[in-house]
Amino acid sequence: MVDHSQSSEQETFISVDIEADGPVPGDYSMISFGACVVGSDDPRDEFYVEISHMTDNFVPEALAVSGFDRAYLRNCEQPDIAANNIVSWLDLMQVDHGGRLVMVGFNVPFDWSFVNYYLHHFVGRNPLGISALDIKALYMGKSGCNWASTSMSRLPRHLRPATDLTHNALQDARDQAIIFQNILSSN
Repeated sequence: MVDHSQSSEQETFISVDIEADGPVPGDYSMISFGACVVGSDDPRDEFYVEISHMTDNFVPEALAVSGFDRAYLRNCEQPDIAANNIVSWLDLMQVDHGGRLVMVGFNVPFDWSFVNYYLHHFVGRNPLGISALDIKALYMGKSGCNWASTSMSRLPRHLRPATDLTHNALQDARDQAIIFQNILSSN
């Protein structure tokens, strides 16, 4: 049997957070995208964009979480340009850091679905691949807790950043990177 636990392939973890104005991509819009390389303090290893809505559909409560309104979003980056800029940044991170890019996030299935849709729809490819690492699931596996205990409010204080999540996609990506690193280094 082959032991894959000590793979020599380098991985670069990219913490990603998005804000959206509804529950599913295509019918609703990703309105901001923030990302950072986990463990890096270099400002070039961060990316943020606010994105104009691509549909007229929105859930008022979802939009309110982000603090944006439709009038503001009309003047933000067009979705096709934003997606191309995201891919360009991800390609640069792969060159700069090497290895496979691995998207990590807190409740990553939601964020990954929007990122994957936008990048494939507008660019034709997703440098982050077809999977992502969910911080909530990682914590559940490492701690042995139940799923309900993986919510942000129930995580032990020593794993969380000093501030609460803000719903600014870049700041939340930074904070999620801290949580991810804290979980990996905890016993």
